[in-house]
Amino acid sequence: MAERILVVDDEKLIRWSLREHLTGEGYEVLEAENGATAARFVEEGAFDLALIDVRLPDTDGMALLTAISETLPDVPVIIVTAFSTVDGAVDAMKSGAFDYVTKPFNMEELSIAVKRALETTQLRRKVSEQVDIEKARFGLGNVIGKSPGMLRIKELVERIAQSETTTVLLLGESGTGKDMIARAIHYESNRVDAPFMNITCTALPESLLESELFGYEKGAFTDAKTQKRGLFELADGGTVFMDEIGDMTPALQAKLLRVLEDKAFKRIGGSKDISVDIRVIAATNSDLEKAIEKNAFREDLYYRISIVPVYIPPLRERPEDIPLLANHFITLYNTEFRRSVQSLSAEALDRIQRYDWPGNVRELRNVIERAVLLGAGDVIAPDDIQLGRSVLGPKTKQDRYVVRLPENGCNLADVETDLVRQALQRTNGNQTQAAKLLGLTRDQIRYKAAKLRDLEAKPPTS
Repeated sequence: MAERILVVDDEKLIRWSLREHLTGEGYEVLEAENGATAARFVEEGAFDLALIDVRLPDTDGMALLTAISETLPDVPVIIVTAFSTVDGAVDAMKSGAFDYVTKPFNMEELSIAVKRALETTQLRRKVSEQVDIEKARFGLGNVIGKSPGMLRIKELVERIAQSETTTVLLLGESGTGKDMIARAIHYESNRVDAPFMNITCTALPESLLESELFGYEKGAFTDAKTQKRGLFELADGGTVFMDEIGDMTPALQAKLLRVLEDKAFKRIGGSKDISVDIRVIAATNSDLEKAIEKNAFREDLYYRISIVPVYIPPLRERPEDIPLLANHFITLYNTEFRRSVQSLSAEALDRIQRYDWPGNVRELRNVIERAVLLGAGDVIAPDDIQLGRSVLGPKTKQDRYVVRLPENGCNLADVETDLVRQALQRTNGNQTQAAKLLGLTRDQIRYKAAKLRDLEAKPPTS
């Protein structure tokens, strides 16, 4: 479908000239000889770009520009005038005009301006559509949970997102969904149109992490063949999510503190301060207060990033969220794998609710992914649910299990303890059933269960 251009000019010859030129380039042209006629087109919203003469018999072209900007903010406007002044151009651009052209027309230059305006609008629409897609995928609606802890977090995320705070600290065990909460804060905020950049502080050695965060100037070191902008610079106006910040080296901690306090930094090898407006969301599963005591984490940085701390509880502390999360992941992987799994069976649901989920939401997601992918029916059965880090391989011809020894070896006592724990969890503490699962007598399981209780009750050694 041809793009439609509204030409607003009181001179019939000029309208005819523009119509002939623009239709020849494949556009559809609407004509208005005054502001009143143009206003009807604006009310209908039936055009993609407007060419407006600054002087009209019944209104001022700048007033019409303002009306279009307010009613159709995505429609670009090019102001046309026979009076070429710098002040007029500046006023038009300040009022929201995309461009400014003068009479008599250079049709080639006009064509370039029209094409550029329409291409820019198309790009903005695509960006807006992508933002809407990502907001639907990562926004607050994807924070699943009805437990009191998760309801508090949802409320807190919404308040943080709408606030002006520029530092947030997410705390919680590995796999609890800190990255998801970070994205929800970004996509619910007024920074949503700017980038969300994330980096794991343990994923790179110190030198590479520094260059990724701050960038570098050409010639800053041997391999610096060109200038590179870092994540802080690229994320200007948006959000930087720094996962596992507790493992950042002291030298980088000092540089990060300066970014947070001064909103500025220097590229590696640079001398010029670069100012940025970013929100930094830090996350860790470490105890930062203990790290401070060991001089492994700067106390001043801790106080700077912990102005707004958010603790995400482990999955075992919110069992009422497990069915919701499981159903959410079933829907997700039905779409991804083109399956039609309807639900978990009652037995399968009971099994996942009795498990303690040491890997938290990430582990649950992986378990459901495997069940949806490999399950035979449209209801997930108990046998489809594979829990824990299984050390048991397939049965041999002698109907015995083969224990796969890890490459780096293992502690046999730890393996036995873990299997006893799993058996008791699976049977909800029923020692007779747990003994059957492990091929033990009732006396043997009693002894091992008591040993397990003593082990778990023993305070950890420092």
